[in-house]
Amino acid sequence: MPKPQTRREFLKTAACAALGAALVGPVARRARAAPTDEAPNILLIMADDMGFSDIGCYGGEIRTPNLDGLARRGIRFTQCYNNAKCGPTRASLLTGLYEQQIGGGRMNHAVTIAEVLRGAGYRTLMTGKWHAPSLPVHRGFDRYYGLADGCCNFWNPGKQRPGEPPPGRKRSSWRRWAIEEVEFTPYTPEDKEFYTTDAFTDYAVQRLDEYGKEDKPFFLYVAYTAPHYPLHAWPEDIARYRGTYRIGWDALRKRRYERMVKMGLIAKRYPLSPRDPSVTAWDDVPEAKRDGWDLKMAVYAAMIDRMDQGIGRILAKVRDLGREQNTLVIFLSDNGGCAENVNKTPEVPPGPLASYRTVDKPWANASNTPFRKYKSWDHEGGICTPFIVSWPKVIKEGGTINRQVGHIIDVMATCCDVAGAEYPAEYGGTKVLPLEGKSLRPIFQGKTRQGHDALFWQFGKSKAVRCGKWKLVANGSRPWELYDMEADRCELNDLAASHPDRAETMAKRWDDWAARCRRQAKS
Repeated sequence: MPKPQTRREFLKTAACAALGAALVGPVARRARAAPTDEAPNILLIMADDMGFSDIGCYGGEIRTPNLDGLARRGIRFTQCYNNAKCGPTRASLLTGLYEQQIGGGRMNHAVTIAEVLRGAGYRTLMTGKWHAPSLPVHRGFDRYYGLADGCCNFWNPGKQRPGEPPPGRKRSSWRRWAIEEVEFTPYTPEDKEFYTTDAFTDYAVQRLDEYGKEDKPFFLYVAYTAPHYPLHAWPEDIARYRGTYRIGWDALRKRRYERMVKMGLIAKRYPLSPRDPSVTAWDDVPEAKRDGWDLKMAVYAAMIDRMDQGIGRILAKVRDLGREQNTLVIFLSDNGGCAENVNKTPEVPPGPLASYRTVDKPWANASNTPFRKYKSWDHEGGICTPFIVSWPKVIKEGGTINRQVGHIIDVMATCCDVAGAEYPAEYGGTKVLPLEGKSLRPIFQGKTRQGHDALFWQFGKSKAVRCGKWKLVANGSRPWELYDMEADRCELNDLAASHPDRAETMAKRWDDWAARCRRQAKS
């Protein structure tokens, strides 16, 4: 196995391009359909473990001028959903199917966006978090660099380097990385200035430099690991937010909620959900501990800030290539803010290489303002994502807020639609399950689309179904809860007892869906 290159070597030398050509060339030269003149470039960007209200254009105080700019030029959705967890969201994003149908990340009986678009004449590129057993270059991508695993140390995913402390780690086994189809376990960058978010941005920009002038559209999927734990960020980015969060999570939630109402993202009739009952009131937090809590959220904010800086660099490259007008940009998060407590290095503060810390439940509760619950839950705090779309050639009225319901399964259908690509009945001699998602393109054109009759969720012990304005949700052995989402987006008034027939009917629909998924996964 070749020795891992430093980031500078990997990104700036001809060796990388030669490696990619050697590995991908035979695949990339397969016969493919010619794209239409109108086929847009597609830039798909995903954040990791980021809450609904974290970025500026969704009410947050974190500096995100590039995402805010996309929102000004495009559309912000208020009711778009993911699958509450990293891996399941990525499987559905790539295939347009429920992950329960396809064996999760194995994506059995499924075709990926990259496979469909490459067949339609697109250059298919990816960098970032993959989180599936196969590699992207085996599922339709021409080029790939990134973390094939779930999470890692941002400063050094691999072994201790000379002159440095051991990298903070979650577990003893190594995280899997890949460059094209060459795997590294572990991946130890020699460059001591390596930082995962920057490395993904660098790779995306370099691939656009390499392929952006081709006479074909590109599909670029950038899957950042920020702001997923561990809390690691550049000192200068942390300094920008130090002291901001000494107001505490209660005041932060109130301020974000007020901004969201002013922006029109949340109607005044939806009250802010109460602080999670298991979270201590900020007024009761000892003064001696407040600085540590401020630092945690400052590092988390810095991670989002750095991701936005990277997005700005990628968008600038698209503009430099003269391809901005006909580039569809989609931004979203894979699940809500994360309440997990994985503080492996309590003696090391968050931020540097030797630390491994999480932002924890109190701040995650603020990240998901105004909703309840978190990542891994199918309440709104776990599954409702910021969803920004920009496409200057098509979206004529920028800065709009759209309240139509969308789901992660709709991304595949949307990409097929805008690319003029046919979703296949079979691929590689294997039958493909029918597409579950529906295209969002009518919304981009200012229309009302025919939405889903029902949408379904299940992760771990959490489950939900939404039919029109009604949502049924439960966790573990707790009874089903029923909410009217037009009157109660924050899920505060459980109507299951007053509408037992509706709750029973919707529960039966969920059971039928789950049984169908099990049959399809086994077929």
